[in-house]
Amino acid sequence: MITAEDVSFAYADTLVLDGVGVAAGPGHVIGLIGPNGSGKTTLLRTLYGALSPRAGWISLDDAPVSELGARELARRMAVVVQEGSGELPLTVSETVLLGRTPHLTAFQRHSRDDFRIAAAALSRVGARHLADRVFSGLSGGEKQRVLIARALAQQADHLLLDEPTNHLDIRYQHEVLQLVSQLGVTTILVLHDLNLAARYCHQLVLLDGGRVAAAGTPDDVLHPDVLEPVYRIGVQRIGTDDGVQLLFHPLPPSSAAESS
Repeated sequence: MITAEDVSFAYADTLVLDGVGVAAGPGHVIGLIGPNGSGKTTLLRTLYGALSPRAGWISLDDAPVSELGARELARRMAVVVQEGSGELPLTVSETVLLGRTPHLTAFQRHSRDDFRIAAAALSRVGARHLADRVFSGLSGGEKQRVLIARALAQQADHLLLDEPTNHLDIRYQHEVLQLVSQLGVTTILVLHDLNLAARYCHQLVLLDGGRVAAAGTPDDVLHPDVLEPVYRIGVQRIGTDDGVQLLFHPLPPSSAAESS
């Protein structure tokens, strides 16, 4: 379980998070949504310890994140960020093996068990056939699968992802999120597409100006009266056989002015 209570963070004098709270229970997928600049990525970075909040409390299974060493945190929490593994000339297998690093002592080589775990992680994401390919030569969707496999190789039971569908076409967006939703680990991810959030997340946290504007199930949060003041765009909600679909349209000038 990942819990954040009354978290605040500022870059110099600019307050980016103001009293934010989020709770992700075992096996749940939590989506962080909100407009650009609302604090989503900053919140995610505080959750995995890359940023230290100036106020508030973040815990991992009731243990304060600030008191966990880097190796212990990496064993329990896997992170997939947008920049990935850059353009290092690593094969897919080598990239996934990096996930075993938190379990190695200094100068220790990978064991047969490490290779077995890495291979199993690749199989789990449907990318075993890519093992000998160079990571930098993969498509966007393939790279995301490999990065998730690397996270799985850590054998952490908490997974944090920053915009995992960024730059992916529609097919790969759904494939990646369907994969994430079926992993059975506690997951928090930043998403821009509200329809994807509706389909694949158990809970949503809507941020606006560094504060929580709404939180709850997608059915609770994804309503025009909640979304329109935050995104400043018209929202039409349509019920479907398998959930909710949102359509968007510009607000009349008078309405847009009032929401601002």
